[in-house]
Amino acid sequence: MLDRKINVLVILFVFTMTAISLAFTGTAGARSINISAVPGATPGDGPPYSAYKGVSIGMKMDEARAKLGTPKDKSDEQDSYVFSDNESAQVYYDAAKTVTAVMISYSGKIDAAPTPKVIFGEDVAPKDDGGIFKMNRYPKAGFWISYNKTAGADPMIIIAMQKM
Repeated sequence: MLDRKINVLVILFVFTMTAISLAFTGTAGARSINISAVPGATPGDGPPYSAYKGVSIGMKMDEARAKLGTPKDKSDEQDSYVFSDNESAQVYYDAAKTVTAVMISYSGKIDAAPTPKVIFGEDVAPKDDGGIFKMNRYPKAGFWISYNKTAGADPMIIIAMQKM
């Protein structure tokens, strides 16, 4: 149980740091790539990865829960899912009960995690230590997405999508 709480705290820290980074970097990296499953978006407005297990930004809470199943923990603001020892997700909602953010975490055996090429449509070179970080904003699609792979022998991958 303590390990789970620590993992959740690490995930929340990385998510917060991503949001802070966005605030300081502005509109870095926006580019045109094909998009799918983002309400109101057209091709060229966002990344190829725009939905997790069919859940996208702007989707109604009931639809998201129908796609992901019963959450481990749920509230009107956030649902937490644990799909395996290696994959979990948090889905965040606004007052209108629509999805405002999705954060997916892969740890342990991370070979099932999407690559940066799947997320952004292009490879992202790792840093010298093996870690990877990239974030793009897609204003026409109305959200940003980030990919963060920690360095080290037991890496973790966190993918975050959030409404702008």
